[in-house]
Amino acid sequence: MTGGVGATPASCKPAMISRAFVFGRVICDMLCIVGHACSGALGAEGDVTADPRIGLSEAEAAQRLGEEGLNELPSGKRRGFFTIAFDVAREPMFLLLSACGALYLGLGDRQEALMLLCFVFVIMGITFYQERKTERTLEALRDLSSPRALIIREGKERRIAGREVVRGDIMVLSEGDRVPADGILLSTVHLMADESLLTGESVPVRKIEDGVQAGGRPEDLPDSRVYSGTLIVQGQGIARVQATGSATEIGKIGKALRTLNGEDTPLKREISRLVRTLALMGGVLCVLVVAIYGATRGNWVNGFLAGITMAMSILPEEFPVILTIFLALGAWRIARNRVLTRRVPAIEALGAATVLCVDKTGTLTMNRMSVAGVYADGAFFDFYGNPDLLPPDTFHDLVEFGVLASQRDPFDPMEKAIREFGGRYLARTEHLHDDWALVREYPLSNELLAMSHVWRSTRGDAYVIAAKGAPEVIADLCHSSEEQFRALAGAASAMADNGLRVLGVARGIFTESALPGRQHDFDFEFLGLLGLADPVRPSVPGAIAECIGAGIRVVMITGDYPATARSIARRIGLAPADRVITGPEMDRMDDAELQERIREVNIFARVAPRQKLRLVGAFKANGEIVAMTGDGVNDAPALKSAHIGIAMGERGTDVAREAADMVLLDDDFSSIVQAVRLGRRIFDNIRKAIAYTIAVHVPIAGMSILPVALQWPLVLLPVHIVFLELIIDPACSIVFEAEGEEDDIMSRPPRDPGEPLVSRETLVISLMQGGSVLLMVLAVFAVALHRGEGEQDARALTFTTLMVANLGLILANRSWSRPLADVLRMPNRALWWVSGGAVVVLGLVLSSPVLRGLFHFAELHPADILICLSAGILSVVWFEGFKTVAGRRNMAKRI
Repeated sequence: MTGGVGATPASCKPAMISRAFVFGRVICDMLCIVGHACSGALGAEGDVTADPRIGLSEAEAAQRLGEEGLNELPSGKRRGFFTIAFDVAREPMFLLLSACGALYLGLGDRQEALMLLCFVFVIMGITFYQERKTERTLEALRDLSSPRALIIREGKERRIAGREVVRGDIMVLSEGDRVPADGILLSTVHLMADESLLTGESVPVRKIEDGVQAGGRPEDLPDSRVYSGTLIVQGQGIARVQATGSATEIGKIGKALRTLNGEDTPLKREISRLVRTLALMGGVLCVLVVAIYGATRGNWVNGFLAGITMAMSILPEEFPVILTIFLALGAWRIARNRVLTRRVPAIEALGAATVLCVDKTGTLTMNRMSVAGVYADGAFFDFYGNPDLLPPDTFHDLVEFGVLASQRDPFDPMEKAIREFGGRYLARTEHLHDDWALVREYPLSNELLAMSHVWRSTRGDAYVIAAKGAPEVIADLCHSSEEQFRALAGAASAMADNGLRVLGVARGIFTESALPGRQHDFDFEFLGLLGLADPVRPSVPGAIAECIGAGIRVVMITGDYPATARSIARRIGLAPADRVITGPEMDRMDDAELQERIREVNIFARVAPRQKLRLVGAFKANGEIVAMTGDGVNDAPALKSAHIGIAMGERGTDVAREAADMVLLDDDFSSIVQAVRLGRRIFDNIRKAIAYTIAVHVPIAGMSILPVALQWPLVLLPVHIVFLELIIDPACSIVFEAEGEEDDIMSRPPRDPGEPLVSRETLVISLMQGGSVLLMVLAVFAVALHRGEGEQDARALTFTTLMVANLGLILANRSWSRPLADVLRMPNRALWWVSGGAVVVLGLVLSSPVLRGLFHFAELHPADILICLSAGILSVVWFEGFKTVAGRRNMAKRI
């Protein structure tokens, strides 16, 4: 919520303000009435709840949840082991392995065929592990993203996941909420619902409590039911749940939603293009290898094996796995930092964000208000930083009517602060009136930023009216003179300069029997100003500095006074703190002027939600990648328009959360910065994994086709390709996904969103890495043949060198900036499991005569192994020098 009463411009946050000012009556007065009116009334299917003020017990709720299931739409079934196995069986790599196995069986080589079949099961096991890990992650994210519901159980309000609501629960509905389940209304206050999701009718439907319980016939009254998925657009209400999950109206048609497919993200489209290109290349080369081998050597069976090996070596089956695992686990990692990702493209956009537009209240500040200063009769009393200090008795009337203008059981932090201060300051005086009866409430509206409570005292027949709101509006209600208005404005400005949120307070007496329809019809007397402080979150200044270092502009948007905004900006280190654009100033600018002015301004005050959308459009027109926070119903268009819409999870409405790409679960600005950091890390690691995959496939493909072209013995057979894939698959997905962030991740400028994942530089470096390994491996094989080594000796030397080089490529690509000594000290448990497992299995293959026979290897001596280690390391060690030179060049660019 950006600002509060007296600090929020017209049309700002009607959902939250309305909820704050009416919630006390909704929870207390309405439930008292409902409790007496419908005591013992029957709910759906004979469900009896004697007192809606109590609701279900936790035991009853748990029992119904177990019997009737979660309150969610039907979803696709989990993919079991056999489903995953069937999917693996349709993969090109599996089909190629099966073809090789069938061919070996046809040739009578059962050992080779059985070994390939064993590898198939190993691959299926790895795939099953990856699929289950991804699925568990997505399930956890679905649990987090479940809409929240406010219910009453055992006499206490509880905010729970909408999927945990059960039949018989008592729901408390307020403006901006998404109804979690079908229910019948027990009590309402000006309740209207948007049911266009079900009916297609855009006009909101007026709702009223159930006719039976109201003493009439249901057909004589407007609709008394609310439906799951519909939106409360006005008022408040209390309802008893009658149906959940697939039994709701939307659940009955929910199966149609399962047929909808989301649009591919830019990253996924790029990966798909890369996969298609490489697959086509592999198919063409496969045919060429078969043709060349068969034509030059006359052995078409071996030619077919060589062709299949070629296809397996170049098949880019890792790329889709990388994308799926990295984005799913990336969303999970971001969620651990209290930011829920609702749409995957937001992860891609995070690393490119150039502007963060954030609310002040609750995001940059704690949203824990306290009264820190008062003004009355030309005198100030400031006790900011000294909460135990109390003002003199001359401020009693001001505080008394500030309390009377607030809810008895407030929801809003500002009203809580006023009541807490009043209870402490006016304790043991006659200025607290818990025995007075609230007769009527004039709520704050878009047209009038003030609200009034009409009370009947126990001492007389006259009505006592207490009003509070924006100082200028209260002055207008009091019909202040121009001189009085200037004095009031000066006092409010002085308090705002100290970072206080300022409210005006007035009182009135009304002796007629019929209350007027407007607040303006009362005769008010101005009492003074209340100044409330909202402390800055301790983590914000550091997070702001981190954003500045990362080349990201932070833009503060608030409904407060410019002076208050400037004070907060100075505290958090947001510069320039002296330049502010207000909402009224924006209204006087055309689009071109606004686009020019916002280039140098980072503080926007007195801003209405409708103006947020215009700000987003102006930043986008300037070529910025915009992240925008919001919490109210009116913030939804701006959240939808921004490249990254971020809704508040604690105080935001369901409408804002559904319009957003991400949800800030703790409403803390530093969590957004952590999400940006993780977004950059995720993109970096995807790029590293792709670069490694391209690099390692170059020598594998090269050693599959060059011996055929040069009419040398075949180096790599299908069993070797599969063995390499057992290392490459977990390395490119699990190892690189777990890789930590680079040291400069938040000191480099945002990524250009138009830059492809596999840039020209990335592709060139990957090909250079793979090419150097290919040359070294090819040289080892050629020298071995030239020295008269046998085919199996040369193959063993070459494959061992390739294995060492493969592990070297993994280490080299862990970081393109850090030296190897630092890389080895970076924690990554998955790396050591994968590389350790590869070394152990390779050792078993080289030392076991049976396994050597299966791999067509000869025995290697210690000197041979030393040659393999030296050649493998030399093939990648040049990259260390490249990192040093590239690091100096990048540093020079920054300087």
